[in-house]
Amino acid sequence: MFDTLSDRLSATFKNLRGKGRLSEADIDATAREIRIALLEADVALPVVRAFIKNVKERALGAEVSKALNPSQQVIKVVNDELVSILGGETRRLRFAKTAPTVIMLAGLQGAGKTTLAGKLGKWLQGQGHTPLLVACDLQRPNAVNQLSVVAERAGVGIYAPEPGNGVGDPVQVAKDSIEYARTKHYDIVIVDTAGRLGIDQEMMQQAADIRDVVSPDEILFVVDAMIGQDAVNTAEAFRDGVGFDGVVLSKLDGDARGGAALSIAHVTGRQIMFASNGEKLDDFDAFHPDRMASRILGMGDVLSLIEKAEQTFSQEEAAKMASKLASSKGKDFTLDDFLAQMEQVRKMGSISKLLGMLPGMAQMRDQINNIDERDVDRTAAIIKSMTPGERQDPTILNGSRRARIARGSGVDVSAVKSLVERFFEARKMMSRMAQGGGMPGMPGMPGMGGGAGRQKKQQKQAKGKRRSGNPMKRKAEEQAAAERREQAAQQGGAFGLPAGQPDKDFELPDEFKKFMG
Repeated sequence: MFDTLSDRLSATFKNLRGKGRLSEADIDATAREIRIALLEADVALPVVRAFIKNVKERALGAEVSKALNPSQQVIKVVNDELVSILGGETRRLRFAKTAPTVIMLAGLQGAGKTTLAGKLGKWLQGQGHTPLLVACDLQRPNAVNQLSVVAERAGVGIYAPEPGNGVGDPVQVAKDSIEYARTKHYDIVIVDTAGRLGIDQEMMQQAADIRDVVSPDEILFVVDAMIGQDAVNTAEAFRDGVGFDGVVLSKLDGDARGGAALSIAHVTGRQIMFASNGEKLDDFDAFHPDRMASRILGMGDVLSLIEKAEQTFSQEEAAKMASKLASSKGKDFTLDDFLAQMEQVRKMGSISKLLGMLPGMAQMRDQINNIDERDVDRTAAIIKSMTPGERQDPTILNGSRRARIARGSGVDVSAVKSLVERFFEARKMMSRMAQGGGMPGMPGMPGMGGGAGRQKKQQKQAKGKRRSGNPMKRKAEEQAAAERREQAAQQGGAFGLPAGQPDKDFELPDEFKKFMG
């Protein structure tokens, strides 16, 4: 959603790099480019004005003018201001002291409230809660059936005593759901209310009546992130008519400009608490302003990636895989393990989204977007078409075996051969990393490009010091070397201090004493 904005900001900051000092004209030009980028992203004008004003004030201040790298300092200022307009710190749910905690969802029709109720329920269940979805949208056709299906898919409870389709009293349903939750020991109640078409006073009053009978601990306003400026206007009207405590952004995976997301928290004074970025029930998470700002600036979101990995991979399994890779040059790591790891990564979500969380991947956006997610399924089909013995030892694969596997998985023989070659390369690289060798090609670290060259040079130098072939002369050389080592041990210990002498006798030179306070 923020791709266009990210590209414009990246191009703006690129013009600043390499400048040892930023003039006022440089900062004005940068501020102008940022203003255009925000307006093109459909950010509300008052938000743009406040943002540019704060950026210019800080950029012209001492923190940038006296910085060693002014361009990076400007990027930091923009990042801080983005975090600020997105709401500042992460806002957590407030839970009731006595169960159940009541969460009321409200918003425009078509914003995705019903689906989001299921996503929120599943997310809370993953946090150790027992949520109950309540069908209070009795106006929209099949809304009750939709919520029932969503609840079943999410594996959470549902309370839907009325059929809907214009039948039933949503206020009474909401009231009765609280007692039902207490009886059935649900600790969270999520009330799905009817959507509104624009500013509908009758539906707004219905929402206020539901609020009064259930006394919600949190009222969450669900906003379609793709509708632009109208989202801000609707949010303000709903805030004044019914009130809400937090915002939930839906459809963040859309291709709209996303200005609503950058505007709504600043304009309404209510923080964004959750974000939905896909159609699956797992495509939902807490909203972190600092991480979103980092994504917009093309710096990735490594923390979210780590959290997803921790939720998917168990420490026991990770340790088991690491031991397999570290032992006997990784030969214990088989295609079965490779398949298991691949399926675990698939559980984390879309490969494209995962790669998009890595820093610097904005430059490869086109390649990432063109990734075929079905390649993982094809790879799994190839491995599952092998016999257990072939998975344990792929070196036994010959022409006839590869042909059989290709027929069984519906691919070409070349695809089977390519997979096995990639598996050996990946196993070799992962084994080297597991043994502390590091990644190949990076200089100055063990097992990496520069380190290998340095090791060869050291080996070459060591070879240059040849031992004498004369036994008498060699014995004399060894004796002289032993005497030098003994003399060095007597004269000094580590860091040049006299051996056995306490540190208090060591005096710093006068020139250094002034730095020691």
